Amino acid sequence: MASEWVSKPFREWLAQPLKNGLTRPKAVRGAGVKMVNMGEIFAHDIIRDIEMDLVPVTDNEAAFYLQSGDLLFARQSLVLSGAGKSVIFLGTEPTVFESHLIRARPDKKTVDPKFLYYYFASPIGRQKIFSIVEQVAAAGIRGSDLANLELSLPPLPIQHQIAAILSAFDDKIELNQRMNRTLEQMARAMFKSWFIDFDPVRAKMRGEMPEGMDAETAALFPNEMEEVDGREVPRGWGYAPFDSRLVIFGGGTPKTSNPEFWGGQIPWYSVVDVPSDGNIWVLETEKTITDKGLESSSTRLLPVGTTIISARGTVGKVALTAVEIAMNQSCYGLFPRDGSSINFTYFSTLAAVEELKRRTHGAVFDTITRDTLKSVFAVVPPISVMAAFEERSSGWTQLILNHCHESARLAHLRDALLPRLLSGEMDVTEWGGQP
Repeated sequence: MASEWVSKPFREWLAQPLKNGLTRPKAVRGAGVKMVNMGEIFAHDIIRDIEMDLVPVTDNEAAFYLQSGDLLFARQSLVLSGAGKSVIFLGTEPTVFESHLIRARPDKKTVDPKFLYYYFASPIGRQKIFSIVEQVAAAGIRGSDLANLELSLPPLPIQHQIAAILSAFDDKIELNQRMNRTLEQMARAMFKSWFIDFDPVRAKMRGEMPEGMDAETAALFPNEMEEVDGREVPRGWGYAPFDSRLVIFGGGTPKTSNPEFWGGQIPWYSVVDVPSDGNIWVLETEKTITDKGLESSSTRLLPVGTTIISARGTVGKVALTAVEIAMNQSCYGLFPRDGSSINFTYFSTLAAVEELKRRTHGAVFDTITRDTLKSVFAVVPPISVMAAFEERSSGWTQLILNHCHESARLAHLRDALLPRLLSGEMDVTEWGGQP
């Protein structure tokens, strides 16, 4: 019951005082232990063992290592809604955190770290954070204000039950994401084998049957290579600018000061809507626009199956549209002229991004323009080979889409339960820790 809840400042729910992270210039990164940056904070809600920057850490900086159950808060954000954004760290590998973040280490004798994470993800917790946000050049919070926030929490056994209920949703979503990453890796591996390494062709040149391929599919590949514009490609295949087989769409932003343009039924994509690793499909977006908003700007509805690539800001992020969608001017939409090679276009775009990274020796490139897309050359296989790839890869990408739909439904249900559970409105004593 809510009458049993205890109210005290956030700092008194913690095992240690709040702590800011390490400063590490980009020039010294690349080796050492993992470090959580702002990018991970805004890309994830739960941080497990994922790829991150590596940084050197000295013996006297041991206090900056994270423990499973630590919460991290963004000290600053360019947008008001991002200030104070919180995540929970559940990783198992040695990891530190950067200076734009605040670490909170819950006292597990009095508070369940997962419950605290869900608390700050709920409307109740977000409102608490918004009450201490300051906005000068950028929105931000101070650790001293965060420490003094008054939190009213239920007894620990109730916290455990609520955390278990909500974690069941997130665990299934995480399982879907793991399966999706595996499925995407399988599709990427096939694309690389067929269209970059030309494994089926090279196998036939050796007089062998291409591995894992039936005779009908193998017959689509030649048994020799030839040189086209200085590049060795399978005989009969082309080699052309990346954009030569694509329709390229630009985006736009309706006037933000006009409320008639915003909050409608049309998803409006920006880089904040990039799917998490492996999920690849965009089902919904943070912001939506109206029909009037669509008509008033240079954006347009992209067909289902359009590949979106971010061209400015966070450059080179790639996604596939699962619904008709509009996008902002920081992205390009890429759609195959034949209207059918959806997966080929998506994986070709990933390969083009890798090529751009190689050109800059792994550094971040500033922007992508139409000329950039024209400057990258790619192999052009026969339609029959692209169709075979589409057929074989579509089972994997469709399964990824199914998982994305399921995860979206689970997330909506979790978010609907969140405020009711964390306000004490729902009695969880009879739930048994399962949704």
